[in-house]
Amino acid sequence: MKKADVAEFYRRLAERIPNPETELEYVNTYTLLVAVVLSAQATDAGVNIATRDLFKTVQTPEAMLALGEEGLKQHIKTIGLFNTKAKNVIALSRILVEEHGGEVPEDREALVALPGVGRKTANVVMNTAFGHETFAIDTHIFRVANRTGLAPGKNVLAVEHKLDAVTPAPYRRDAHHLLILHGRYVCKARKPECWRCVVADLCRYTPKTPAPGTESPAPALRGKRKARP
Repeated sequence: MKKADVAEFYRRLAERIPNPETELEYVNTYTLLVAVVLSAQATDAGVNIATRDLFKTVQTPEAMLALGEEGLKQHIKTIGLFNTKAKNVIALSRILVEEHGGEVPEDREALVALPGVGRKTANVVMNTAFGHETFAIDTHIFRVANRTGLAPGKNVLAVEHKLDAVTPAPYRRDAHHLLILHGRYVCKARKPECWRCVVADLCRYTPKTPAPGTESPAPALRGKRKARP
């Protein structure tokens, strides 16, 4: 995608989504970190349901340690891989208390060192909580970047580096949320809704998905003519 097209791509998304933000519910930086860890291989909506009551009383790593692993499991048992996630949340909470004074560090390498925190999770926290221009590549962003031609790459790290290189200054802070929301609600995995996409003419994906009810009818199937006896 050409430089001018990339800028126009983001301009249109920003106009369509003027205040992009995470759909995960959280109270502070610590609860954001926990929510993102829990969201791996789970939906934001599912995580929100599980954490809504949890975050009413547990908002610090100290409170999470007091709740304990078994207590946490009771709150998040509707989320996939909840046993492993509970273990990781308790472990990272202990490290935050013992090594970071109970605070979430504003440093990607320190975040990645926490149990259950990968590069994507760290980038989300750095962007959403601290305002850094990081690009967290999930399945939605990976798909949008490759399908549209915005930042094609064979793996998530390649896409992250390409987005970092091509995204213009006015949109770098919000790029992550602009792309994830576009991928979640318009540029869907199975059937992108091209007919209502504001960047369809800039996108290299073909053939474009037509609006419901406007598809061309399938040609009639003709059987083989039987030979006359």
